[in-house]
Amino acid sequence: MTQQKTKFCPSGRQLLAALTLTALGCSAMLDSVQAGEKPSTEEVNTTGLAVTDDTVRVGILHSLTGTMAISETGSVQAEQLAIKQINEQGGVLGRQIEYIVEDGASDWPTFAEKARKLLEEDDVASVFGAWTSASRKAVLPVFEQNNGLLYYPTFYEGLEQSENVIYTGQEATQQILAALDWVAETHGAETFYLVGSDYIWPRTSMKIARTHIERDLGGEVVGEDYYPLGNTQFGSLINKIKLRKPDLVFAAVVGGSNVAWFKQLNAAGMTPERMPMLTISVTEDEVLGIGKQNVAGFWSSMKYFQSLDIPANNDFVAAFRAEYGEDAVIGDVTESAYLGPWLWKRAVEKAGSFDVSRVTAASAGLEWQEGLPHGYTRLMPNHHLSMRTRIGEWQPDGQARVIFESEIIEPNPFPEGY
Repeated sequence: MTQQKTKFCPSGRQLLAALTLTALGCSAMLDSVQAGEKPSTEEVNTTGLAVTDDTVRVGILHSLTGTMAISETGSVQAEQLAIKQINEQGGVLGRQIEYIVEDGASDWPTFAEKARKLLEEDDVASVFGAWTSASRKAVLPVFEQNNGLLYYPTFYEGLEQSENVIYTGQEATQQILAALDWVAETHGAETFYLVGSDYIWPRTSMKIARTHIERDLGGEVVGEDYYPLGNTQFGSLINKIKLRKPDLVFAAVVGGSNVAWFKQLNAAGMTPERMPMLTISVTEDEVLGIGKQNVAGFWSSMKYFQSLDIPANNDFVAAFRAEYGEDAVIGDVTESAYLGPWLWKRAVEKAGSFDVSRVTAASAGLEWQEGLPHGYTRLMPNHHLSMRTRIGEWQPDGQARVIFESEIIEPNPFPEGY
């Protein structure tokens, strides 16, 4: 594959895919897979990917350093665990998965640079990675230009759909609307203060929240503030919240800033009893850094909590702890990252090919009634997942007690009116 490309020319991978996608039939290949035979490399790799008779190479791209490392380290661990388990079961199309880990370093241009390396130099068949929406937006054109495939694990703002991305976390309406309905119905919340880190996901999420609060719930937003990633000074914000006395703080503070945010709330006496708060950005991974004593009593809206008592999750938690220690914790994005390799494996085997265009075509409609840690899942044609959302109340032991569970919510990444 040509290493140097310009933005005016399609990549070698794209050209090969276009030439071979409709010409090469898959029926004989699928028959051989179903019969337990390993299909030849020529059959399963027509677009210049790093696939041999025995191995297939993928990429893992997350922040291992910088302010986002507190959130993304668990994603790397989950992806590596899933790959290990898949390899122990025989791999994908009879091939063992090898992976290359790259550090996005909490820097969006670095994410784009590393994504280009993985696709253009390492020829990976897929990439599991990114975390913030800023990092995803940075790598998106790289994946689209090179016809690469990204499994993106984070709950996010929606307003996006790409043939080159499978979104394994919730889009905003799945995470936000049912949660706000719940707090209005069960706790009578009428006034809200919106708080977020200053980038696309929190701002878009809060726009959706404000619209739903004002238009559908008849509530009032009495304050809205954003702070840079890595910010550690929240004293003035806490004073404003005290002054305006909202019924609920609705928060999307991310990364290392969460440590300062919760500690300063605690120091100011802003307990859950005095100031209820529902966050859409705190998982078990963040609690580990924030300190369980600082989050107890507050709420989070997520599709997954480590405490879910279903067989698939019990198995997942046991395997994760066996790999990373009994003190290891698992948050929503960590679980979404774990899904990525399994969704990719199933789509590849359905397609009978590692070629990206065939894998994405085979992805729509994949369904799990059970077997995934968070429960029911269906991969929709818009590359998002149908799933439940849940409200967890944080306990003194750092785990969440699930106090609300929605019906299955279909993804709606382009909601009208928001």
